[in-house]
Amino acid sequence: MSNRPRGLLFIVSAPSGTGKTTLVERLVQIMPNLRMSRSYTSRPMRHGERNGVDYNFISRGEFQDMIQAARLLEWADVFGSYYGTAADDVERLIADGQDVVLVIDVQGARQIKAHGVDHTSIFVLPPSFDVLEQRLRGRSKDSEDAMQCRLAAARSEASSYVDYNYVVVNDELESTVVRLQEIIAAERSRTHRMTPMAEAIIKSFEK
Repeated sequence: MSNRPRGLLFIVSAPSGTGKTTLVERLVQIMPNLRMSRSYTSRPMRHGERNGVDYNFISRGEFQDMIQAARLLEWADVFGSYYGTAADDVERLIADGQDVVLVIDVQGARQIKAHGVDHTSIFVLPPSFDVLEQRLRGRSKDSEDAMQCRLAAARSEASSYVDYNYVVVNDELESTVVRLQEIIAAERSRTHRMTPMAEAIIKSFEK
């Protein structure tokens, strides 16, 4: 285990189709000491996905075992499939001094908040509902009934932005990534988090 201070926990949520996963994947590529925690899911693997890279794919029974053993920091049933974050995975990274970002829905974010876990939350909105629908329809092969369920969920989730510390609008990928980068940099620089380093520097001023 590292002797560095504990890392920070960030949560990024957004309605389905907003592009939150793409944003965070880009963010962790350019920001040092920032890791994306891979969720566990019971849904089938899609074409092009890789186990342990996109998600940790497990059976529904295995997921239920994790719920029963209280091994999950948060979890939710989304469109008939389980999604969740393993508490041990997050704790191991944070204890090693690494900052961790979770890409989770509003249900999971509420669970983490209810558990009193220290974190910074960011909600990503699309430029408009019409843009969101275009993105969803452009990437999805769902039936129309399934699409309407996703759109209804998006309408319901969008109003949850008021429960988050920060809100950004994903109007363009790179500029949105920059805004997320600025939020994380600001949180890292809060006085109470910088105190150990600042005190060490102040000692160098003493004669």
